[in-house]
Amino acid sequence: MSILSPFPADEANDPDGPARRGAPRRTASDFARFAAFVEAEIGVRLSDAKRTMVDGRLRRRMSQLGISDLDGYFRHLFEDGALDEERTAIFDAVTTNKTDFFREPAHFDHLMDVAAPAAIARRSGTGQPVKVWSAAASTGAEAWSIAMCLASLAERDGAFNWAVLATDINTEVLAVARRAIYPESMLGPLRPEDRRRWMMQGHGDLRGSWRIVPELRRRVCFGQLNLMDFDFAIDTDIDVVFLRNVLIYFSAEDQTRLIDHIALHLAAGGTLYLGHSESMVAHCSDLRQVGPATFVKAE
Repeated sequence: MSILSPFPADEANDPDGPARRGAPRRTASDFARFAAFVEAEIGVRLSDAKRTMVDGRLRRRMSQLGISDLDGYFRHLFEDGALDEERTAIFDAVTTNKTDFFREPAHFDHLMDVAAPAAIARRSGTGQPVKVWSAAASTGAEAWSIAMCLASLAERDGAFNWAVLATDINTEVLAVARRAIYPESMLGPLRPEDRRRWMMQGHGDLRGSWRIVPELRRRVCFGQLNLMDFDFAIDTDIDVVFLRNVLIYFSAEDQTRLIDHIALHLAAGGTLYLGHSESMVAHCSDLRQVGPATFVKAE
């Protein structure tokens, strides 16, 4: 079951988009203009030291366009007017996508023992599913870990309806997440019983790979979303939000704005998980800390 309302219109079709969001001035250096555009659009800060990283990550796109170097790509963006059409390629290139199954496992223990049971009780008699949002899903390991927890809880304590929404701005990692096929090397954090119950072993060309079982794939909806839009069309009664290890790429001001906005989408009594290095940025008055990087919205 999808818990996502229609996504906001693509800003590439919004004639006021780049100007409204603060397009970089032409007087700055090309890389500074590029970095200003990225930060204005998606909140990711790129220092001058990141130029080599950007160059490496955009190499495939430059090759597709027949452009030999980064300076040529910047000319394509700023002089040839291609900035808008290159948005997706740029955002895919500059976003970092480190993820693992059951990363920061204490959160998943809390989900099964506290947050999900509270959500089940809250949803009892409403006919609505327990709703969990993985807000920076990357290649999907977090979303599938959440799904395994909820499905295991349903088998252990009794069936309940649930759905997971997983979003990311990077279209390439979302394609991997939807496919739900992972190499053996990623499965180390899984308990043997979880691997047996929720993964299917590949054969032939897929030998050495594992795929999430269909019953979980039916419960998880993946979609592209820019967290910096601040007008995302997502339900305002989400039971649990995982917003982990993404705030570190934002300015302090954007961190505060995003936390405040995420809180608006949490149900009263709902739970927010941040990355363990991000706990100190959650200063929203509606949230109280109940554990390591774990916050609950006031009821």
